[in-house]
Amino acid sequence: MKIALQRANDAVHFVGNSETADVKIHIDGSPEIGGEGLGARPMELVLMALGSCSALDFVSILKKQRQQLDDLQIAVEGKRREEIPHIFTAIHISFNLSGPIDPDKAAKAAELAVKKYCSVHDMLAAGGVDITYSVQIN
Repeated sequence: MKIALQRANDAVHFVGNSETADVKIHIDGSPEIGGEGLGARPMELVLMALGSCSALDFVSILKKQRQQLDDLQIAVEGKRREEIPHIFTAIHISFNLSGPIDPDKAAKAAELAVKKYCSVHDMLAAGGVDITYSVQIN
């Protein structure tokens, strides 16, 4: 796996791309270091990586369970320590689903998606990050 970053301005705006898709990801720093709000910050991308890694497997597992998923929204919130580097100490993933879904099947799907199949979860957890999740069916 390989990605590339290209500086996009005289500040700290970068554009990233990968070998697997023709998609550009805009990344920018905080205003304190010259960021101009032109992209996601690197630590936000870590939360997005965890949420999307879990989401892909979650949806796949629900389909295998023959659950009708009408909508899925995921919120990921991270808490960071005060000392530099400001690493994550705790992250919570909230799965909000709509549809005629069996709550027990949704809970099992979330557990498998987050704790068994998500590589991002395992990397962060190995680094000491406390990762929790919840499932809400609307």
